[in-house]
Amino acid sequence: MRKLVKNNVSWVGYIDWELETFHGDDYSIKNGSSQNAYLVEEEKTVLIDTVWTPHRFDFVDNLKKEIDLNKIDYIIANHGECDHSGALSALMAEIPDTPIYCTAQCVKSLEGQYGKHGWNFHTVKTGDTLEIGNGKKLIFVEMKMLHWPDSMATYMTGDNILFSNDAFGQHFAVEELFNDKADQCLLYKEAIKYYTNILNPFSALVAKKLEEINGFNLQIDIIAPSHGAIWRERPQQIVEKYAQWAEAYQENQVTVVYDTMWEGTAKIAHRIAEELHRQSPETVVKVFSISKADKNEIMTEVFKSKAIVVGSPTVSNSIISSVAGWLEFLKQLKFKNKRAAAFGCYGWSGESVKILQERLRDAGFEVIEETVRSLWNPEESDFAAIPALVSSLLK
Repeated sequence: MRKLVKNNVSWVGYIDWELETFHGDDYSIKNGSSQNAYLVEEEKTVLIDTVWTPHRFDFVDNLKKEIDLNKIDYIIANHGECDHSGALSALMAEIPDTPIYCTAQCVKSLEGQYGKHGWNFHTVKTGDTLEIGNGKKLIFVEMKMLHWPDSMATYMTGDNILFSNDAFGQHFAVEELFNDKADQCLLYKEAIKYYTNILNPFSALVAKKLEEINGFNLQIDIIAPSHGAIWRERPQQIVEKYAQWAEAYQENQVTVVYDTMWEGTAKIAHRIAEELHRQSPETVVKVFSISKADKNEIMTEVFKSKAIVVGSPTVSNSIISSVAGWLEFLKQLKFKNKRAAAFGCYGWSGESVKILQERLRDAGFEVIEETVRSLWNPEESDFAAIPALVSSLLK
């Protein structure tokens, strides 16, 4: 069922209430999601993006109920990833000669995923335009590495809509479609989680792209992303957030992250949290067990933090596997301007803390020298090292 966005622009996507994971199982979904596709019906009829592969046949069937597919003049593929292009093969089987406008990299992506079918590709780059009638046109803006090499956004003049693809989105199901209709707390929570786990590695590019878009002096009345709520009420608010998030973002928060075998490392984690609060009552303190908490939620809290404290017991002359995997993900996200400390328990060899410090440095953190290392179960003599660690971390 189509939903009106503005004038002759409609949403024709798919709201996925049951979705629990994304990017395989690498991204957790807590509040549903959507794949947003848009239909523009001016003198020319334009379809902007499709939906994820599992919903391809429903998408095409629903689109047939709204419009004669042969009336579609152009298809815009802002991004080749299958959550946006997954229905394209089924659609092109119905209208095989329809022109597809996308970047040159997107052609490679689509043909790489779906094969070479002789589709009628028209490659575009930043500043290229497409007239759609009634005095309106589409302007294309490449968004390389936000978050794939092929990504782009499309701006529609007249109605002043930026179809931003993955930028400014959220994995968040909003039946009412628009940001002013959504739960504002959940909207912000899902937006920052999305930025942290998907876009933060490309923050330097985000900052440059925002400057470039601002330089175009485009009036943007609506930002229509490919996932989640459409920003129609003060759309600039999410642009402002991205500008903040792209600049080595942090709040007055410290996050303690650990895993444990026989609760010794857990005891140290909680004592560190208590000391953080004692020394700096105004600082927000969060504590997470890596094996029990959702990794994407943890990373969102790390993104908000000015410092983290990471703990692991020593296992086979190394660190526990759950922490090792988490640290690899931490490195992928390329956080900047954050401090870190390490702690842990051991039974005989005791390498974990040194390894944690090395991995945290590799992940781009400024690692302090102070640590807490406990032989067997921590005692008060071990806890006595915590105040110095916290004091150094908070400097």
